[in-house]
Amino acid sequence: MTTKQPKRILALDGGGIRGALTLGFLERIETILREREGNPNLLLCDYFDLMGGTSTGAIIAAGLSIGKTASEIKDLYLQIGDKIFGEKYSWFANPVKRWKAKYNFEPLDEALKAFFGDITIGSEEIKTGLCIVTKRADTFSTWPILNHPDGKYFSSNKNFLLRKVVRASAAAPTYFMPQQLDVGAGEIATFIDGGLSLANNPSLQLFLVATLKEFPYRWKTGEDQLSLVSIGTGTSKKTGIADKIAKYGLTDWAAMIPELFMEDANFMNQTILQYLSNSPTAKVIDSEIGDLHNDLLNDKAALHYVRYNVTMSQNELGNLGMHFDLEQVKSLTKMDEAKNKNTLYEIGSKAAAEFIKPEHII
Repeated sequence: MTTKQPKRILALDGGGIRGALTLGFLERIETILREREGNPNLLLCDYFDLMGGTSTGAIIAAGLSIGKTASEIKDLYLQIGDKIFGEKYSWFANPVKRWKAKYNFEPLDEALKAFFGDITIGSEEIKTGLCIVTKRADTFSTWPILNHPDGKYFSSNKNFLLRKVVRASAAAPTYFMPQQLDVGAGEIATFIDGGLSLANNPSLQLFLVATLKEFPYRWKTGEDQLSLVSIGTGTSKKTGIADKIAKYGLTDWAAMIPELFMEDANFMNQTILQYLSNSPTAKVIDSEIGDLHNDLLNDKAALHYVRYNVTMSQNELGNLGMHFDLEQVKSLTKMDEAKNKNTLYEIGSKAAAEFIKPEHII
């Protein structure tokens, strides 16, 4: 008798250039699955039934969904990181644009066009379920844009260019200009980074997309029915900076807002999903509720859930055999320090070798 396989979801966080860290984890998962299946050419889009991401996670998820390997996307990141986070608007040459955004969006647009071409959301070139999370700024609503033909809005979304949707998800305020899309009936909508919502860590959003009846998937819940792999872009503990923050001005707060949202989104998603599962990778959420090992909603797991991330601290990085001073660690937490891309990938690779167990991936 053949055992029915669970439906499988891959969720990828936002985090700018720190997406290079995510790719270290993905290469490890790809290797595990190829060895298990005895297929050296197996792709992650062959294994996961639904992939999704926010911001930099959207770029990676979209690339995987069209049949790219984790290594191919890693090569793209390491090649274009300097271009995307390298060309800043000049206060003198482009004062209006510099007031609106830190970086010129054109290198990002060009890179996405070269990688995704004119593939649309409804294209058969997307080989698995795909969910790109973005934020519609003019209505304050979070949009999970799906490629499922039975989705409520598929008829109006299917002709969206994949690269435009990914760009909409990655349009982080203060970093890049917003992306506008024609959403039907001549209505133009303005989108910003999906990280400016509770879905910078898109795991919970993807769980809802997969299981709620108003979405098209309607997959069954249960530990043996549904598996979700969530991958972060690194996090850090903020200590010893209270006096500095107390002196922040308008521009300081504007630059800090995306990260504030990302931290809240990460821990809220993790809390709820650990509450719904018997996760073998459960982490301490905070000193009050711990890792929720004594809590399970309705005493029955709704899914198999694993989460991989790295705490960017001297201690944890040192445990991975990588040693940095405090200023270097601070630099590694920034979303736009392209010079760190190779180091971030190496951190992800070392952490993956340490954290990911083959039995976690079901």
